[in-house]
Amino acid sequence: MKLNIAVLPGDGIGPEVTQEAIKALQAIALEFDHTFSFVEAPVGATAIDQTGNPLPEETLDVCEASHAILFGAIGDPKYDNNPEAKVRPEQGLLRLRKSLGLFANIRPVKAYDALIEKSPLKKDIIQGTDISIYRELTGGIYFGEKHLSDDGNTASDLCLYTKSEIERIAHLAFKAAKARKNKVTLVDKANVLESSRLWRKVVTDISKQYPDVSLDFLFVDNAAMQMILNPNQFDVILTENMFGDIISDEASVIGGSIGLLASASVGEKYAMFEPIHGSYPQATGKGIANPIASILSAAMLLEHFNLHAEAELIKLAVEKSLKLNITTPDLNKDHNNVSTSKVGDFIADFISNPNDSNLNFHNIHLGQSTII
Repeated sequence: MKLNIAVLPGDGIGPEVTQEAIKALQAIALEFDHTFSFVEAPVGATAIDQTGNPLPEETLDVCEASHAILFGAIGDPKYDNNPEAKVRPEQGLLRLRKSLGLFANIRPVKAYDALIEKSPLKKDIIQGTDISIYRELTGGIYFGEKHLSDDGNTASDLCLYTKSEIERIAHLAFKAAKARKNKVTLVDKANVLESSRLWRKVVTDISKQYPDVSLDFLFVDNAAMQMILNPNQFDVILTENMFGDIISDEASVIGGSIGLLASASVGEKYAMFEPIHGSYPQATGKGIANPIASILSAAMLLEHFNLHAEAELIKLAVEKSLKLNITTPDLNKDHNNVSTSKVGDFIADFISNPNDSNLNFHNIHLGQSTII
C-alpha cells in the first residue's frame, strides 16, 4: 500500500515523539513492502513563530492532500501563561479539527500487565481494563458562541449540539461496541444540561438499531468516580467534547502514564492520529519524553487502513518494550537511562527482528544502532 502521511510535529516534545512513530512506520513499510511518504508542516506555537498563524494555509493544504495525518503536540508556556494572547497555539488544532471534519476522537485505554505495579491505582481494580472512549470533537462548548461583556466582568460559552452531530458519533460508538463487549455507556449531565438531555434522547433512539449492544447512562461526575473505583465496568464510553476531554485524561492514570495513550480523530474523509499528552515543554530536548503514545497512534493509523497485521506487530513491539523495562523515566525511574530515541530504536528493531530483539537490548543501552 502507498500512503502519503502529513506530519505535524507541533510544539514541545511533539517533534521528538513523532520522529519515533515515523521510525516504527518506516520499519513496518520495509517489512510489509509498503510505501509510506512523509511531508512535514508547522502547526501551533511553532507556526505562530514562523508565520503568525497557528494553522497556516499551506499546512492545511498538506493535510488535505494526504491520506492521513500524524500529529505531535501543541502548546507553549508563553501562550499558556498569557490569558491576553489573541492568537494561541490551540486555535490551530481546533481549526484543523473543524476544517477537516474530524468529529470523532477515539481513545483506547488499556492496563498493561507489565505496568500494573506502576499505576497509582490498586492492581485488583485496574487489571484487565480495556476501554475505548468516543469523544465528540467538533461541537459543544469549545466551538460555541463566546461572549465577554464590555466591562470584562461577565463571560459566557455556549454549549451547542445538533441531532446530526450526536447521531454520527453515536453510530461509530455502537459499531465499535459490536466488535468488543457489546456495551456503550453514555456520559452526560442530563439532570442539569439541556444539551445532555438531547444526547440521551438521540442515543437512546439510535440504540434500537443495535439490539445486541446494551446501553447505560452515567452522569459525568459519577463516571469520573467510577473510572477510579471500577474501570472494568466500561467497554465503550460515548460522550460530548468537554466531558470526553476530562474523562480520557483521567483514564490515563490507569496505565501508569499519560505517555501511553494514543488517539485517532476521524471524519467522513480525513483522519488524524496523535498522542493525548500535551507538549510537555519541561522535557523538550532532554530525551526523556515517552514516545509510546505516538507510536501506538501510528498503529491506529495502520488499523484505519485495515493494515491489522502491521498494527498488531507495533503493539507487540510496544508490549515487549514494556515487559523488558525499555521505557522512559516516567515509567522507569529506577533505570532512567533509556532515552526517547532508544525506546523507538528498540520498537523499530523488534518490528524488523522480533526473534532477536532480546539480544539487542544491550546494544540499545550501549547506544548502538540496532536497525539492520
